[in-house]
Amino acid sequence: MDAIHILVFAKAPVAGEVKTRLIPTLGAEAAARLHCELMLHTLHTVCTTNTGNVELWCAPDTQHPWFAACKARFPVTLNTQQGVDLGERMLHAATTALHRAKAVILVGTDCPTLCAEDLHAAQAALLTADAVLGPAADGGYWLLGLRHHDAALFRDIEWGSEQVLAATRQRLHTLGWTWRELATRWDVDRPEDLERLQNHRRTPQSSQKTQR
Repeated sequence: MDAIHILVFAKAPVAGEVKTRLIPTLGAEAAARLHCELMLHTLHTVCTTNTGNVELWCAPDTQHPWFAACKARFPVTLNTQQGVDLGERMLHAATTALHRAKAVILVGTDCPTLCAEDLHAAQAALLTADAVLGPAADGGYWLLGLRHHDAALFRDIEWGSEQVLAATRQRLHTLGWTWRELATRWDVDRPEDLERLQNHRRTPQSSQKTQR
């Protein structure tokens, strides 16, 4: 059994269907291009850390040419997300991967400051804790690491709301699991995130890894 699998959740970059909250500001095509840019950053980061095998979990399926291009460029396997909401899809992926690995780390593709240190910290935390959370500034989380799976972590949560992180902490507490938390980071989801993204892009490469 492998030590850790990293599960990257991503949507096909179909204009008008990704980064929808940014479309009024950027337009559908530019929003889709930004989605691709963020996905490439995530895949490059997770595939160069030597943390574990990388699985790309695709929505709505693995057939979009962009996913084939990602597989050709990075050492990833392609998998289809399954479930009616994000919680069901994450539960299915985590349950499936935990049959092959001792622990899993789930990440999305919205965090431009994700770095190798984050993944190494999550890996270290999972040596002793049942779970690890990467809190997001918008009340969600940008990383979830697990050594076990339980449907209670994913059911009846208002995904996309400011209550996701608090609800997940409460579920972990109720389950009696131990968990660690990483640094708070920010996602690119809303128009107000674009200025922060531009500032991040202008930050010298040597200091980007510490930017929050």
